[in-house]
Amino acid sequence: MRHEKGARLLELARLLASSAEGLTLDEMADRLGVGRRTAERMRDAVREVFPQMEEVDDPPTRRFRIPAGLDGLFQAPTAEELAALNTAAEAFANQGASGRASALRSLEQKVLSATRAAARRRLAPDLEALLQAETIAVQAGPRPFEDEAVLAAVREALKGLSTLSFRYEGGSQPGRLREVTPYGILFGRANYLVASEGEGRPRNWRLDRIAEPAVTGKPARRDETFSLQDYADESFGIFQDDTQDVVLRILPASAEGALRWRFHSDQRLEQQPDGSVIVRFRASGMRELAWHLFTWGDQVQVLAPDVLKQTLIEQIELARRAHTSGPVAA
Repeated sequence: MRHEKGARLLELARLLASSAEGLTLDEMADRLGVGRRTAERMRDAVREVFPQMEEVDDPPTRRFRIPAGLDGLFQAPTAEELAALNTAAEAFANQGASGRASALRSLEQKVLSATRAAARRRLAPDLEALLQAETIAVQAGPRPFEDEAVLAAVREALKGLSTLSFRYEGGSQPGRLREVTPYGILFGRANYLVASEGEGRPRNWRLDRIAEPAVTGKPARRDETFSLQDYADESFGIFQDDTQDVVLRILPASAEGALRWRFHSDQRLEQQPDGSVIVRFRASGMRELAWHLFTWGDQVQVLAPDVLKQTLIEQIELARRAHTSGPVAA
């Protein structure tokens, strides 16, 4: 068997060992990027090496898993994997996300401590070289608030399907005690709890304005149809307002960059005969989108909606006034 085939079988074994419910043949094929017949042959080959593989009925199909996990012999990390883990921890630390940075560093130590000494010695020179050769380019922007006590309370409520109470220092009644049903957390330039209060729709609550969080233990009655990913995709950034059909035209000089740029998760790109690119997507958050379009300078034209055009014009006018109204006393 060629080395590449052996590596692919080990990859499948790891997938089957890391899934609690197991994988169907179609899921194996999708994860590995192969056809169903190839996935069947690979599954049979893995079963010969790991006879402890289980089949679980899940009508109308079956799932397969390796319930006891894999021996450490098959789990040695690569230098590239450890470097990526270290880089991710550094990126979180630079953003002010100390809680997640600490979690990744703890994971790194657990991985290394579970790795055989001989493998660690082999990894050390390559890992050191990669860590010295790679760094994070820190970008200007807000450092998102990330209080470990607040995050711990929110996560406990999410895991326990409980409501969460806190004093909220925002909104129209600062300092008011709230009790909400939490749906999830949005991490970004600012961090938000997505939760509903009473019978209302889920909305954003800034984590840096949450004080005295407490898990109530009361059952959280969630809307089972709610998807946090769909909710996040509704907005260009964080702010939620009316959803709009956005159409942008990127001029030919910047078309190549636009083809590699992600404006939105469900965007459609259309190359035009004149070399320009039309970008279409549905989103809310027109002010944040207008702010982003500033970075494209004169290389973007807003074709729709009118509210985005007007928002962009208003933001340009505000910037013009701030820089043409004369000197400001220090």
